[in-house]
Amino acid sequence: MTSLAAQMPGLGDHRGLRGTYRLFAAGNNADISAHVQAFGPLPASGIEGDFIDVLESAGLTGRGGAAFASWRKIAAAGAAARSRAIMATKPVVIANGAEGEPLSFKDKTLLAHAPHVVIDGLLCAARAVAGGQMFMYVSAPSIPAVKRALAERTDARNIKIVAASETFISGEASAVVNSIANGKALPLERRRRLSDSGFKGRPTLVFNVETLAHMALIARFGAAWFRCVGTERDPGTRLLSISGPISGQILEVAGDVSLEDVLTQSGIDVSTVGALLVGGYHGRWVRRLDYRLAPTGTESHTVRPGAGVVHVLLHSQCGLEATAQIVSYLATQSAKQCGPCMFGLPAMARVMNAIAYGDRDPRLLLELVRLSDVVTGRGACHHPDGTAELVRSALDQFSEDVDAHLSGTCLKTKGRRS
Repeated sequence: MTSLAAQMPGLGDHRGLRGTYRLFAAGNNADISAHVQAFGPLPASGIEGDFIDVLESAGLTGRGGAAFASWRKIAAAGAAARSRAIMATKPVVIANGAEGEPLSFKDKTLLAHAPHVVIDGLLCAARAVAGGQMFMYVSAPSIPAVKRALAERTDARNIKIVAASETFISGEASAVVNSIANGKALPLERRRRLSDSGFKGRPTLVFNVETLAHMALIARFGAAWFRCVGTERDPGTRLLSISGPISGQILEVAGDVSLEDVLTQSGIDVSTVGALLVGGYHGRWVRRLDYRLAPTGTESHTVRPGAGVVHVLLHSQCGLEATAQIVSYLATQSAKQCGPCMFGLPAMARVMNAIAYGDRDPRLLLELVRLSDVVTGRGACHHPDGTAELVRSALDQFSEDVDAHLSGTCLKTKGRRS
């Protein structure tokens, strides 16, 4: 099989942090001509079993946050469709580009500059399950580029664009399905499997747009090519949204990369870094820069990339204040469908703000821990769980700051708390 590097001179020379410049190899604002010139045409063949086997060998995991094995999702939807006898149950496939995470902009960048790679991946996934309807669920800024790309093609006429709500939870998989079906971007009951019963009761696949882009290249160049970058536990590349002391930038990094290497490639002086928020608002605070990004790693020195967010906090910035601001935002993003979101998150925000901004009541810490335990696992979706995980990581990584704040001092500003 011809490698991508062989088709694009010089591409194979870039095996560092940016992987092999895979996803944006066609250049900025790539039209269909530039796309085909860079990647070649999308293979017309590929039956379900063959493609699922290739995806399994490639080890592609979801790039939207959950890191679920892509081949398993396709296999589950295909099996659900085969178990039913009527055509009305043909699977539905959705490209999820909602990107409601405030610190993430990788999906918007991908849709702006490489929409055809995403469309190719959507077509591949639909073919793999003999799917019926296809949707591209994207935020308003991405719609013009997606419309132009679809208009350039003859194989994508059945793809429908749906505008995503500008909310944090709009990209949650069941909220995506609910929004397309009913116009309400609210999560469905968490125990419901979309691969069995999603859009209008049909087996439904919801893939992040970056996941589909990788899928399109795997369909062209195979599992071995995908694995020639990264490591055994985290093959291939992934996109990261980097923010903090620099204006936001996108990096395509090799799997299993260290946080220090990510910062260096971003041009950030590691000596100025106090902490990193990895994975986004439902992610985790990390202070050690030798940690590696790995979605399946369980070792103490790994951190899950989640939604592909790396946000830098400088030594001079207070991690408790930053966390309080995030939790306050997350409390406003409740779907208001269950008690943990309606009451638990606002309560957590109040206590977190009290600790961050001057209240010296020693009971606050225990109350925050209690609230994080209460909301975990009891919500209608994973929004309370993700918020609690963020709070726990802040209490762990900024424990000295908590003690200082409760005694009336901020270690970062060196000032007294009123």
